[in-house]
Formats: sequence, structure tokens, C-alpha cells
Amino acid sequence: MVHFTCDLCGKDLTASGDPRYVVKIEAYAGFDPTEITEDDLDEDHMEAVSQLLQRDEGLSSQELEAQARKGFRFDLCPACHEKFLKDPLGREYLRSFDFSKN
Repeated sequence: MVHFTCDLCGKDLTASGDPRYVVKIEAYAGFDPTEITEDDLDEDHMEAVSQLLQRDEGLSSQELEAQARKGFRFDLCPACHEKFLKDPLGREYLRSFDFSKN
């Protein structure tokens, strides 16, 4: 039998019979394509490609992929799932810190 616990509060989801919610988050570098001009087409990009290859030469394929894309998966109980839906980035939690102005 597979055992599940809430990744936020630690509640045992297997024994409680409560529904389990799965949250998947994927983070990756954004890419905004720009307009290609005639100058871009005339420019030789081989030097830039060579520099990129030399920079990443010693990295494994997993390390290269980890730099570009990272995925997360969380199991949540109903209460934590509701909290997540209300504030997915945790902004309210961050606002609760009151730092003194020294």
C-alpha cells in the first residue's frame, strides 16, 4: 500500500480517508522571441555558439537540464490545498514578517 502525507502540514492522508490533492509546479527560463532583422541574418553567430559550448562543456545532460527546467510535485490535504489556492506564491505569509527599521 502506498502511503501519502501532506507535504505542508504532515497529515497522514492514507489513514484519514480525506481526498489528496496533487500540485505540480514547473519553473523554467522565459523566452520572449524578438523580431529578426536583416542585420541578425547577416551576423555570424558561430563565435557566440562556441562560447556557449565551452562554458557548458563539463556539465552532464542532467546538470544542463536542471539549469533550464525544474519541476516540483506536492501532495496536499484539503485544508492545505485550499490555502494554496488562495495564495499560491505565499505572499500573505511574507507580509506577516514585520522587520524593525534600524
